[in-house]
Amino acid sequence: MAKQGTHDYIDDPRNASIKIYVSGELLPREKAMVSVFDSGFILGDGIWEGLRLHHGKIAFLEAHLDRMYEGALSLDLDIGLTRQEMTDAIYETVEANGMENHVHIRLMVTRGLKATPYQDPRMTIGAATVVIIPEYKNPIPATVERGISLFTVHVRRTSPDMQDQKWNSHSKLNCISACIQAAKAGADEALMLDPQGFVATCNSTHFFIVRKGEVWTSSGDYCLGGITRSNIIKLCEDNGIPVFQKNFSLTDVYGAEEAFVTGTFAGICPVTTVDGRQVDKADRAVIKKLQSLYKEMIDRECPKG
Repeated sequence: MAKQGTHDYIDDPRNASIKIYVSGELLPREKAMVSVFDSGFILGDGIWEGLRLHHGKIAFLEAHLDRMYEGALSLDLDIGLTRQEMTDAIYETVEANGMENHVHIRLMVTRGLKATPYQDPRMTIGAATVVIIPEYKNPIPATVERGISLFTVHVRRTSPDMQDQKWNSHSKLNCISACIQAAKAGADEALMLDPQGFVATCNSTHFFIVRKGEVWTSSGDYCLGGITRSNIIKLCEDNGIPVFQKNFSLTDVYGAEEAFVTGTFAGICPVTTVDGRQVDKADRAVIKKLQSLYKEMIDRECPKG
């Protein structure tokens, strides 16, 4: 089976007949389209969020909306919907599909239609394009149990004066390039460094190591403000697990006893090797504890009933 990392999923035939929200309309999958003049298609001019539906509730929705609306403000992008209207649209979409559990939602907002294919935002005509795609998606259990391999790529995370990594933008070519390099090297995902050569993050997930019972992750200066990343840090702080956001190098990574990545889709996934070095040396005691704590956190956030 080809390596695909933490976003590999179990195919579900129900996804063939889903309804997709496109700027106020619920459309069948085969008719859910945007114009070739849309800013997102022409330029990647847009922002997005990945959400999980658990027991009929969106996990950590307020934090996701905080990130989206802050990014839109930074990019001078008028979403055109209030937070409550956006929340209503998301729930309207999942309810129209009769969904309750095991659903991944891609929420996307672009600047909207362009008068002509050109980058200047002043060429935009009309309102922003809002798309909500809910799909039945579960990570493959074997991936989470087995763990993934990482390869350190030459593509760096950039500083805010180049492209601010806090933007969860449609323009992901740097991450795509990193993913390609890792795949060509035979790894599942890419490990990316910051401009100084310290470990930053992965191409689509956040990276942690465990050394002598301490959990380390990057300073956060060169990575997206991850929702799951923040939750794991909080779980460590609340449960007596020493956690540090700091600069560290690949030498620290190669010498780790445990390593893992985090993300909305797969939660916490172990890392087995980085650049061919085994970083899965212990019994995953810290990883297992955090996986259990995170499951409890999700259940508190999205209780049954």
